[in-house]
Amino acid sequence: MAALLRGLRAGRALRGLSSVVAAPTTTNPQCGSLRRGFHCAVLRLQDESKSDKPPSSTSSSTTYHEHYQAHSAEQDAAASASDPAADQSTDPNASYQDQSGEQDEEYETEEQLQARILTAALEFVPLHGWSMEAIAAGAESLGLSSASTGMFEKGSGDLVLHFIAQCNAQLTEILAEQHNQVQLGQAEPKKTADFIRDAVETRLRMYIPYIETWPQAMSLLLLPHNIPDSLKHLSTLMDDIWYYAGDRSTDMNWYTKRAALTGIYNTTELVMIQDSSPDFQDTWTFLDNRIQDVVNMATTAKQVQSTGEAVVQGLMGAAVTLKNLTGLNQRR
Repeated sequence: MAALLRGLRAGRALRGLSSVVAAPTTTNPQCGSLRRGFHCAVLRLQDESKSDKPPSSTSSSTTYHEHYQAHSAEQDAAASASDPAADQSTDPNASYQDQSGEQDEEYETEEQLQARILTAALEFVPLHGWSMEAIAAGAESLGLSSASTGMFEKGSGDLVLHFIAQCNAQLTEILAEQHNQVQLGQAEPKKTADFIRDAVETRLRMYIPYIETWPQAMSLLLLPHNIPDSLKHLSTLMDDIWYYAGDRSTDMNWYTKRAALTGIYNTTELVMIQDSSPDFQDTWTFLDNRIQDVVNMATTAKQVQSTGEAVVQGLMGAAVTLKNLTGLNQRR
């Protein structure tokens, strides 16, 4: 408003000046002094107008944007300090957090989830047996719905097969550790018969916590849809025992050794579920006898083979002698 008033005063002064300039020039001294006064007034008004002139639009716009950007930066910094979760939500590489606040570094597959449920269900086998109820109780103990039992196509058979696979893996770890100790010279190597006997006993002892319900598990393994996996686990067990026993055969002995050990293992298992002796001593005595039978059969087979070779050699020598006596070997 002050600048506008100054402009109006300058306009009036210019109009007065123009009227004076346009008037005829006279020699009156008062007119000269008047013109000089008006001229000085005009110059002062022009100087005041320049000093009161507002900044240009470009500088105003620049100053406004700088102020806006600074204010926005301050607001962003305050929001980040008050809510750190907002930054994580906008970060595409932020890891997923579950309801408990723990970060889930790896995605759990369906097989891993099934293994967790079955492992938890083993705790309820003494109460519910090898059944879907045990699996449902295991799922609920993990905070999952009992409807999770629908994930298992073979039903309670999956629980038995999971337990067998778990036991086989534990035995393999034990045998591997013993093998490493022998290789490092920290333990003496065992005889093959003693090694096999100890391995079978160690494996069967894993059934003891579930021995009361194990006949039910054996009946489930005989169902048609469970037989292929049951045989696969049994074959894997026999392979592992013979491998760590030092067997590297590639001929027919590979099959005969595994067939013999399978028979020993299955019969000892049947004796075990009926054994009521302390610490299953009758079962381990039966196992010792069966192992000794196999050793004796192997020794007998070697003796028969040696005897047969000796008989054949004797017969061949007798035939040569007979030919010599009859003159059939004489050259004509």
